[in-house]
Amino acid sequence: MPATFVVVPQWQGSGSSRALRLSDGAEAIRGDLPASLTRLVEVPLEAGDELGSGLPRLGSLQLVRDRTLAVLADVDDWALTIGGDCGVALAAVDHALTRTAGDVAVVWFDAHPDLNTVESSPSAAFSGMVLRTLLGDGVAPLVPTTPLSAERLVLAGVRSIDDDENDFVAASAIRRVGVDSLSDPADLLDAIAAGGATSVYIHIDLDVLDPAELAGLSDPVPFGVSAAALVAAVRAVKGRYRLAGASIAGFSPASVDEASDDLPTILRLIGALTAP
Repeated sequence: MPATFVVVPQWQGSGSSRALRLSDGAEAIRGDLPASLTRLVEVPLEAGDELGSGLPRLGSLQLVRDRTLAVLADVDDWALTIGGDCGVALAAVDHALTRTAGDVAVVWFDAHPDLNTVESSPSAAFSGMVLRTLLGDGVAPLVPTTPLSAERLVLAGVRSIDDDENDFVAASAIRRVGVDSLSDPADLLDAIAAGGATSVYIHIDLDVLDPAELAGLSDPVPFGVSAAALVAAVRAVKGRYRLAGASIAGFSPASVDEASDDLPTILRLIGALTAP
C-alpha cells in the first residue's frame, strides 16, 4: 500500500473535447480510495494563460504542478497519483526522480508516447508533451531540476505515434515494448534492466488498454493491451523492482453509470500497484 493517494483532477493538459470529464473521472476513482490515505490537489477552475510560452494553459499547469509537488513533499514513501490528464505525472515523476537522485526507470504505459514539443504538437495539448518535458526538452518553467534519462525510459503499449515523436525515439536510447510483447512480461523486464536503474516509476494512461476493456477513454486507440496482461505486467515489475511512484490518468467517463461500469477494471490496476 502506498503512503498516500494523491488525486489531481486536472483537465487543462488535455486537448480532448471530453477534457472536463477527466475531473469527473478522478473524482469517481477518489470515491473508492481510503479517505485517510488520500490527498486532493485543488485544481483551478480557469483554463489558464500561456504566459507567452506558446503552451496553452501554462499558468494553470504550473500552479497544479507546484501544488502537487507540495503535497508529495510531505510523503515519506511512494505515492500513487490519480489524474486527471497525463500532465499529472509531471510532478509525480519529478518527485520520484528527486527522491532517488535519478536512479529510477520510468515505464510509460500509454497508447501515445507523449513526446511532442510546443513546436511539433498537432494538438498543442500538454498531455502530449509531458514525457518530453520530463526528459528536459520542454517549456522552461515545467522542466524538472533532475531530468529523466532516455536510457531509463520504457514506452509500453504505444501504438499511435506522430512522425516527429517517432524520429525522436529512433534517435534516442528510449526502449519500446509493443502490445503483443506485453502478453509475456519478460520483454518488459529486460527493457527495464537494460537501463540499470534499481527502482521503477509506473505510469498508466488508461488508453493503453484496448477500448473493449474500458469505455471511459477520451482518446481510444484500437488493438490495445488487455486488462489481464496489464495487471500481470505491473505485478511482474513490482516483483523485481522497488516502486518509486506511480500514476494513473485518462479516465473520462461519459456518465455516472459508465464510470461505475469501468471502475472495477481501474480498481484491479490500483490493486496490482498497491498490493504488498
